[in-house]
Amino acid sequence: MEEEVSVLFMPSGLRGQVPVGTTVLQAAQRLGVDLESICGGQGKCRKCQVLPQQGEFSKHGISSRADHLSPLTATELMQQSKNRLKNGRRLGCNARILGDLVVDVPEESQQHKQHIAKAVTAYDIQVQPALHLYTVTLPEPDMHAPISDKRRLQQALASEHDLPIMDCEMSQLRLLQPALARAGRQVTVAVYQFQQIIAVWPGVKEEVYGLAVDLGSTTIAAQLCNMTSGEVVATADTMNPQIRFGEDLMSRVSYVMMNKGGDTAMTQVVREAFNQLAKRAAKSAGIQVEDILDMTVVANPIMHHLFLGIDPTPLGGAPFTLTTDQTQVLRAAELDIRLHPEARVCTLPCIAGHIGADTAGVILSERPDLADEHVLLVDIGTNAEIVLGNRHRLLAASSPTGPAFEGAQITSGQRAAPGAIERVRIDPQTLEPRFRMIGCEAWSDDPEFADKSARVSVSGICGSGIIEVVAEMYLSGVIDSDGVIGPVTGKDSPRIVQEGRTWSYVLHAGERAIRITQNDVRAIQLAKAALHAGVRLLLDHMGIDKVDRIGLAGAFGSHIDVKYAMVLGLIPDCSLEKVGSVGNAAGTGARIALLNFPSRLEIAEILPKVEKIETALEPKFQEYFIQAMAIPHKTDPYVELGKVVKFPEPKPRAEKADSGDRNRRRRLRRDRA
Repeated sequence: MEEEVSVLFMPSGLRGQVPVGTTVLQAAQRLGVDLESICGGQGKCRKCQVLPQQGEFSKHGISSRADHLSPLTATELMQQSKNRLKNGRRLGCNARILGDLVVDVPEESQQHKQHIAKAVTAYDIQVQPALHLYTVTLPEPDMHAPISDKRRLQQALASEHDLPIMDCEMSQLRLLQPALARAGRQVTVAVYQFQQIIAVWPGVKEEVYGLAVDLGSTTIAAQLCNMTSGEVVATADTMNPQIRFGEDLMSRVSYVMMNKGGDTAMTQVVREAFNQLAKRAAKSAGIQVEDILDMTVVANPIMHHLFLGIDPTPLGGAPFTLTTDQTQVLRAAELDIRLHPEARVCTLPCIAGHIGADTAGVILSERPDLADEHVLLVDIGTNAEIVLGNRHRLLAASSPTGPAFEGAQITSGQRAAPGAIERVRIDPQTLEPRFRMIGCEAWSDDPEFADKSARVSVSGICGSGIIEVVAEMYLSGVIDSDGVIGPVTGKDSPRIVQEGRTWSYVLHAGERAIRITQNDVRAIQLAKAALHAGVRLLLDHMGIDKVDRIGLAGAFGSHIDVKYAMVLGLIPDCSLEKVGSVGNAAGTGARIALLNFPSRLEIAEILPKVEKIETALEPKFQEYFIQAMAIPHKTDPYVELGKVVKFPEPKPRAEKADSGDRNRRRRLRRDRA
């Protein structure tokens, strides 16, 4: 028997065993990894470039080393000599796997680029940026009135624009006289926060730009804005390259603890991702990256600290202490961000150890502190951030939902990309499914589905599809309120198949079968129960039983059907008319802070008043968690949802399922205890 080794591909999270000597490209093809190759593996197209990782990936039980790949081939050396193979990268068709390996597939090597749904959310922003342009014409030098050009500039700004006397960055001071000479003594300067001249140009310059960035643990999304008009002129997004070090936040902190220099490595890759986003956004808008002079960033606490180059390990355990919870303003160059030489970067303040600047962005965008009604805001990601309150009081908490909602820990799960199932419906009588996938608008029961989906094949199921299929399985009786899968009396369906002591539901029976297993349902139950329990604790602290409005934030929140989210019990009962997506609220908050300087001061005043609830310390969390494991909930009758959804009647299972179901229920009860 051939010796086999483990290989893990990031960011997809796909993993498997392959024989020693398998090329990385062959391994990717075998595991369904999206790695492009158009030359048949001859090393000519250079599309299959990958980045092998080194270190201990304890979460996955993999020790990935450089000697676990074959040496560079003659083809790779030739491509390297011509600067066609980036430093550290290998050609997937040439590199052979000799030992356990973690491989990163860069975005440009993915045939179907990641579907990152952090679209720009419309928002009426009063444009009052921290950065302003002023054009002045200075008098000619006069030997009878000896005065420096710097002082003349200061005096002109004071007299013509009523600005205080301010200093000028030395790098720009060196450009002042050449600029004056080139444009008949006329220059335009950029003034930051009415305190500092940070840029000088000859003649008239009318436009400069800023970048608002939402730095998530899974995705990074940037919005390039005209700082005069406030218009979003371009967007760019990418997967967070830190995923290769761990899918969730705690695994990244663990990587830092176990690997010397791990924090530096993660800081470097995320900053380089910022540079690539800025470059792509600038190219899309037809400007130079040097035209970008301001940037605002929102992020969860661990991403925030890593971006700033701060050790995140104190956030990995109680008492989860932040190094700083205040707004930080730095030169972009200090962070290795390549924009204008004197560009500034502003990170919004964090709230607590598990509640970051991204939540500050959500508050800035949605302003629950101004509402009369009780508003619940939930930003669903690897960690779910929860805000509850109104103009009288604001509470915030974080719940560890894990990566299940993003496709991880699910048998056929994947991140949102072409080929991922995103919508599901199950016929309650026949138990036959129909679905829709990203990249094809047709449903699977469309007579022309085969033709319409010819360019995109089913590859897995993403977060929104997982929510819908589990909710539909419950509504059709395939699973009961405990989440147990099993045959339904009177409905003999080939879709429900036995796998040992449990059952699975076959959603797609093609060459790449997509099935929902008992463990998949269990993972979703655990994730949604953690979120619901966190919300319940905030309701207790607020002294209320229900909320008046619910806003779902983030890319995931933007794409899930709120009805199915409520059927699953992901969110508490509420009139569906009062539940909706608020888009990428964190990113919108970053854009508000970019374009409206007073808002930066305002959020700094609001956040100290937010009461932080640490769910891990709450004695009732476990009780609420167990109650929320049921679908939709063990004790909450979901009256509002019942007005628009018919809940299934409790039904006896078919005889052949009784024993297994009873055993499964006993195990579930034991696990919960």
